[in-house]
Amino acid sequence: MDYFVSALRQNPELAIFLTIAVGFLIGRVKFGSFSLGIVVGSLLAGVLIGQLDIKVPALVKTIFFDLFLFTTGYKVGPQFFRGLKKDALPQLALTVLICTSCLLTAFAMSKLLGYDIGTAAGLLAGAFSESTVIGTAADAINRLELPAADKTALINNIPVAYAVTYLVGTAVLVWYIPTIGPKLMRTNLRDEAAKIRSRFAEGEGLGQGQLSAARPFDVRAYRVTNPAFFNRSIGELEALPRETRAFVVRVRQNDALLEPRPDLVIREGDIVAVIARHQAHALRGDVIGPEVSDIALLDMPVEALDVIVTNRSIAGKRMEELSGSSIARGVFLAKLLRSGLEVPVAPDTVIDRGDVMRLIGTVADVERAAQEIGYPDRPTAATDMIFVGTGIVLGGLVGLLSVVVWGVPLTLTASGGALIMGLVFGWLRSIYPFFGRIPEPAIWIFDTLGLSMFIGIVGLSAGPSFVSGLQSSGVSLVAVGLISAVLPHTLGILFGRYVLKMNPLIVLGACAGAGTITAALRAVQDEAQSSYPALGYTVPYALGNILLTAWGPVLVAMMSFST
Repeated sequence: MDYFVSALRQNPELAIFLTIAVGFLIGRVKFGSFSLGIVVGSLLAGVLIGQLDIKVPALVKTIFFDLFLFTTGYKVGPQFFRGLKKDALPQLALTVLICTSCLLTAFAMSKLLGYDIGTAAGLLAGAFSESTVIGTAADAINRLELPAADKTALINNIPVAYAVTYLVGTAVLVWYIPTIGPKLMRTNLRDEAAKIRSRFAEGEGLGQGQLSAARPFDVRAYRVTNPAFFNRSIGELEALPRETRAFVVRVRQNDALLEPRPDLVIREGDIVAVIARHQAHALRGDVIGPEVSDIALLDMPVEALDVIVTNRSIAGKRMEELSGSSIARGVFLAKLLRSGLEVPVAPDTVIDRGDVMRLIGTVADVERAAQEIGYPDRPTAATDMIFVGTGIVLGGLVGLLSVVVWGVPLTLTASGGALIMGLVFGWLRSIYPFFGRIPEPAIWIFDTLGLSMFIGIVGLSAGPSFVSGLQSSGVSLVAVGLISAVLPHTLGILFGRYVLKMNPLIVLGACAGAGTITAALRAVQDEAQSSYPALGYTVPYALGNILLTAWGPVLVAMMSFST
């Protein structure tokens, strides 16, 4: 045992990786449908291992924190700037109300109960599930004109308050938003979802390596025997169906296989390969004639390709408009992703710049559509580290600039600057996607592992003082965390429904986004049995990350000024 403890103290990198391993293990433990999550798991593991008095250089924590913040900005950048547009104003207003209420509630409760600056910052970070406040508030405390020992004590109080209020706040809000929220709005989520469900198809999520047996799109061969189709061009035939979309992708005339042209005339007995939704084949396929087996005709390459929307003429259009344009000929939309989150596809769904459209069709049609819509995002394992490194450096330089307010220097800090530059670079990537690619596995490393490493090291540093801090303020923090979490979201639900007149599903999705609580979004979707709330999540999530992260130094300044 002495050898083990000595090895961890002399080689703190071993303690960090042990913290991550134990933290992820704790995060997987479930209590019914609730789990602590890997962030809280990493904090608790760090606190536990930190009892061995492990010293970790502060620089290590900062490096992982900067990577996490830059990646967070990169993911939400397109939606953050989209949120500045007029059509997103209701969601922006709701987010500002909730986030401002979060700040004022944490401040008021801290002053009422006499909490110190560190405990107040931990309350803000935990009750509103925004771990980044830990870093930005700690940086702000380090800039205060206080003795080093006092700064250390305040910073060590942050994870104590965070751990208690995060558990309370997250658990309560995951239940409160989908359960009490509808009652406040006097509505039933499933009834609201049922009004919308018929307008778009919502499939169940698939696990890795799984394929849906539903086959929503299909290519089938039919022999033309309907006289109404004789001696008519492909262009004329494709214009006939009004209630569905169907396209001829290949034709057999006698022994010749012909590629489709709008002026190609279809004759009696020709065999046509038609791409359409499965429902169209099942219900209307025999209108053309009998289905036949023609392997040679159907032996053509098809493609599923992710395309980033960059074309200004596409952005802002509704799906109904886009599906009727020449761009969409021969291709179908299998999935629409926004800030990495799948959003439902309905006729009135508006396409934004930076959205990722997964197109399905023949290779020729998909490639043509991709060129008109934006940039094909083909899978690659390479990360543009020039882009990442430059962004963090530029952001850090901007973040180090400070403004003195009430005698307290306010600054984004280098880490906060990394978040801001991540926003800008993520937005630039959505406009000029030929550079700056960060693949999903790399995003996971920077985002999830980066935050877990940061939180784990916070726990290691605070370990020796954690228990005593919890004994002195833990009981009151439970009640305060509950009030601080529920009050702002209650105001947000009432404001969104009765003042802004927003759809109830959008209101609850926006509340989950403004509070950066992805688990609450999932709970709302489960309760509604619909993915529609995700349409209200992305813009508030983007803005909520920025505001709540910025509140760290602001709360420190407010607490310092009022002391």
